[in-house]
Amino acid sequence: MNQRVLIRGGRVVLPDLVAETNVLLSGGKIQAIDADYHTSADEVIDATGLVLMPGVIDDQVHFREPGYTHKEDLTTGSAACAAGGVTTYLEMPNTNPPAIDAAALAWKNSRAAQVSHVNYGFYIGASETNVEELKAAKHAPGIKIFIGSSTGDLLVDSQEALERIFAETTLPICAHCEDETTVRSNRTRLGDNLTISDHSRIRDVTAAVVATRRAIDLAKRHHHRFHVLHVSTQAELPLLLDQPDPWITAEVCPHHLWFSTDDYARLGSLVQMNPSVKSPQDASSLWQALLAGTIQVVATDHAPHTLDEKARPYPQSPSGLPAVENSLALFLNQVNSGSCQLTQVAAWMSDAPARVWGLVGKGRIAVGYDADLVLVDMHARRTIVNEQQFTKTRWSPWAGTTLVGWPVRTIVAGETAFLNGQLQPASRGRQVLCDHARGGYWRTRDGIGT
Repeated sequence: MNQRVLIRGGRVVLPDLVAETNVLLSGGKIQAIDADYHTSADEVIDATGLVLMPGVIDDQVHFREPGYTHKEDLTTGSAACAAGGVTTYLEMPNTNPPAIDAAALAWKNSRAAQVSHVNYGFYIGASETNVEELKAAKHAPGIKIFIGSSTGDLLVDSQEALERIFAETTLPICAHCEDETTVRSNRTRLGDNLTISDHSRIRDVTAAVVATRRAIDLAKRHHHRFHVLHVSTQAELPLLLDQPDPWITAEVCPHHLWFSTDDYARLGSLVQMNPSVKSPQDASSLWQALLAGTIQVVATDHAPHTLDEKARPYPQSPSGLPAVENSLALFLNQVNSGSCQLTQVAAWMSDAPARVWGLVGKGRIAVGYDADLVLVDMHARRTIVNEQQFTKTRWSPWAGTTLVGWPVRTIVAGETAFLNGQLQPASRGRQVLCDHARGGYWRTRDGIGT
C-alpha cells in the first residue's frame, strides 16, 4: 500500500541519539524524518508522550511449526512478537521435520506468508550429512548448528562434518555451543537421583566454554562469519574479546541476564534452559559485557513448552521458556532504572541483529529503511500475567513482575499490527531479504540494511 502515515510529536530513537521529531511513512518505508515536516497524510498518529523505536529483531526463536504446534505455531508466535514490539523474527530449524533442505524452508516461508503477523526468516539447519543442501541454500539468513544436543536431533559433533560446513558453505553460521562429551560425562557422574538444580551441573561452564572455543577456532581458521548464540558464562567472554578479525559476533538472552542458579528454588524447571542458567556472578558479568560491547545482540531464544510438560520431574522436563513478548519491556524497565539507555536497547535489539545477518532495510529509523517500528510508553506500568500472554503456552517465567515501560503500538511495513493490547488480525509480515555480501556487524556500520 502507498498509504502515507505521519507519526507526530514523539521522541524518536535514531541510531546515535533520541530526538523530538516527526516521521513520515509511505509505501512501507520511512520517507522523511523532520521536526518541522508538515504534509498531508492518510493517517496521523499522535505520539505525544511516547517514544518511537525501531522494531525489535529477534534472531533466535522457536515457533514449533511444523511438528510441535501444541506448544506454539507461526500464528501465535508472531502474535506474541507483535504484542512485544518485535517486528521481525528469525526462526530455528529444529522442528519436525527439521528445516534442513530447500523443501522444508520453502514450506515454512509459504506458511509464514499466510499467517505471520510480523516479518520472518528461517535458518537452515546443519546435519552431519547435508553440506550440499547448506551450500545450495537460498532465502535463509544463515545456518544453524547444534554443537551440543538440545530440543530435537540436529546434533553435529564430528570434527570432519564441522570442518566441511565451515570450509565449504558461504552463509553466516550460528551455533548452540555446549560440548556433548562434557555434558554426557557430567550426566554419568551425577547418577540417577537428579534434581532440577543438577541441570546447571550437567550443562556446566566447561561444556559451554569448550564448544564455544571449538566453534570460534573453526570460524577463524576458515574465515567464516560466526555468531555465538546465547552466551551464558563469564568464562566465554575472553574468547569473544580476543577477536582481531571481523568474523565473530555474539548474543545474550534475557533469561541469562535476569535468572541464575539461585532461581531454581523459586521457579524450578520454568528456568530450565539449554544452555543452563549459571551463577549470579555469570549473570552480572554478562550484563557488563553487553554494556561494554563485547556482546552485541540481545535475542530471546523463545522456546515454549506447556506447563504440563514443564511439570514433569527432572530430567523428563524439557528445556526452554517463552520470552518474545516481554523482552523489550524488560529492557525498557532497565532504561527507567538508569541501567542502560534507549539508544543501547535499540542497538542491541534492532540495529545489531540487522547488521549481523545483513537484513536489508531493517534495524534503524532512517530514511529509506523499512517502516518496522514500535511506539512505547515509558511511563506505562504493567504486571506480567500468565493468562494475558499471547504465546500459546500462556505462561512466562517473569509472571508477577511489574515493569515500567511497555510497547503500545507495533507497526510492520507501515501497517499497524498491534495497538493498545489488541492484535490486528489482518496484519501480515514479509520475508526478510538478506544481503550477505554487504552484511556483517563490523564491516558496514552505514548503508541501508547493513
